[in-house]
Amino acid sequence: MSSMWQGCLADTDYFEMRSSGGYDYGVWVTTPPGYDPAEATAPVLYVLDGNWAVGLTAPLIVTQLDRMHQIQPYVQVSVGYAGEEAQHWDRLRNRDLVPPGEPVAQEFLDAVEMGVEAGTTTREQADAYVGELRNTRADAFLSFLTDELHPRVERDHGAATSGHGLFGYSYGGLFSLYAWLNSGGFFESVGAGSPGVVSTDSQVFAQLARRGDGLPAAKLHVTFNEQELLGELPVYQNLARNTATLLSDLTARGAAVTSAVMRETHLTGLQASFLSYLRACRSA
Repeated sequence: MSSMWQGCLADTDYFEMRSSGGYDYGVWVTTPPGYDPAEATAPVLYVLDGNWAVGLTAPLIVTQLDRMHQIQPYVQVSVGYAGEEAQHWDRLRNRDLVPPGEPVAQEFLDAVEMGVEAGTTTREQADAYVGELRNTRADAFLSFLTDELHPRVERDHGAATSGHGLFGYSYGGLFSLYAWLNSGGFFESVGAGSPGVVSTDSQVFAQLARRGDGLPAAKLHVTFNEQELLGELPVYQNLARNTATLLSDLTARGAAVTSAVMRETHLTGLQASFLSYLRACRSA
């Protein structure tokens, strides 16, 4: 284990990896208590936004020991950003998690401007944040996860040959929907928490229209937050409405989809959404 994380997260190894596209990522690998891949391997659960999410989600690996609601074994791989880029994770995620060609809704831009006006974000930070949305590469990031990172995890930590999962929240949830549609069956289950489907012209809707009834077999669990729909920020109201529209469409098509409404805000909903995904898709 890297000394950087010794004593911070139990059973967690940390390493850094450069993608074939030249981007550096920080990776946290958390194994179940007593995990011994020589005896039995477990599937991998990839969690996005590692710089933020690892502390909220990795400790929940102990749910595999919960006798009241046991979760199937998994190895958690949390993926974020490394080195100097770690401090800019909130804007770099726009590049990696947003599908190519995804429209930027005016409500989203208005929300960024509100941060500048309130003094919580500088003009330079806001421009850099929006700038990452000009060349979004969810396709490249998905290839990095499945074709570059996963073989290393298999080699160094051991992993089952199937049953892998993916969880993302906000723009990570948007990426989860994109991966559900485009990963070719690599993931057996996908969790999309409050997916950032802010525009009715989202690539998710466009891809669903092109696929018709040929939907993936992988389980999909989608959550959104009560306070997003009932709050006063248009960007979150649109997100919740579009997520509800998406769920209605998928249900009508017979997709393997489940859903839940969390009693949280957009900022506080990540952990609740992750637990909801575990219970819906990975119960023992």
